[in-house]
Amino acid sequence: MKLPAIPTFDEAAESAARAHLDQLTKPPGSLGKLEALGAWWCGATGFPAVAPRRAALYTFAGDHGVTAEGVSPYPSAVTVQMVRNFLAGGAAVNAFARHYGVELHVVDVGVAGPLDGAADTAHARFHARRVRAGTGNMVQEPAMSRAEAEAAVAVGLACAAASDAEVLGAGEMGIGNTTAAAAVLAAVAAMPGKLVAGRGTGVDDAGLARKVRAIDAALARHRPERDDAIGILSAVGGFEIAAIAGLCIGGAARRIPVVLDGFISTAGGLVASVLDPACRPYLLVSHRSAENAHWAMSRYLHKEPLHDLDLRLGEGTGAVLAMDSIRLSCRFMNEMATFASAGVSGRD
Repeated sequence: MKLPAIPTFDEAAESAARAHLDQLTKPPGSLGKLEALGAWWCGATGFPAVAPRRAALYTFAGDHGVTAEGVSPYPSAVTVQMVRNFLAGGAAVNAFARHYGVELHVVDVGVAGPLDGAADTAHARFHARRVRAGTGNMVQEPAMSRAEAEAAVAVGLACAAASDAEVLGAGEMGIGNTTAAAAVLAAVAAMPGKLVAGRGTGVDDAGLARKVRAIDAALARHRPERDDAIGILSAVGGFEIAAIAGLCIGGAARRIPVVLDGFISTAGGLVASVLDPACRPYLLVSHRSAENAHWAMSRYLHKEPLHDLDLRLGEGTGAVLAMDSIRLSCRFMNEMATFASAGVSGRD
């Protein structure tokens, strides 16, 4: 599929930001990852740092046929129920977004249940972009066709192109999607199911074993090529994972940084990096997921997660936290005095 061109990350601006940080009235590097965050932001958007006034989180929702294999303790009906909860303002991500002033957009890209009532479609930030009502069971058939995978990526591209925000976040909702995300990682990194599968929303040992078997069986059946992102999505992906990949590429093409959330969201970033590695510098991994294989995704993206709060909810909650950290890093870069301006002695 045709993707938009991505500009080169501005390493000179990032270096200038690092030099500026070292002149502020503090020991060099004493604000840790927040300093690296501010320098990264400048590399993506330019130096001096300008804090994002408008931040938008896109929570993409989709269902997964692999739930038929007993990989989740929750029924698929929870996906549509939680989408309605988002629209009613009652989920954790709603509270986070309200607190930090982040616009929450909810995108139906592959929900299996009905979302056609007035209370759903009338919501100003609900986007009905359903490609199909849930994926196929990857163990028995491809999760989607290649055309459907491209259509789901295009949903994310369109969201990035239409947004007037200065930073984008990628959230998700979909029962069974930790299995799909783990399968995507297994396909990209050539890892077996036992190394990528985690407990997700809380499966027991038997459920975890079913996840491992489902991932291994699906990859053995479809054998996607590691460098074929659309083929991986088609074989074992999710519509929300594909849309997140599109958001990553669409944001990077406009020099708008994209903040990834947890395990599933980072899988979308992983797919985006296979589609076009040039998007990678514009991505931020907001936090270290409690899913045990998230480290492998982060390493593949050459990213160090910003926060480590034992989060495993998803929805975009961790991404919202990181967006506020971006604002904070810009604020101290702009408001702190330098050693020279404050008349404070620097290091000998």
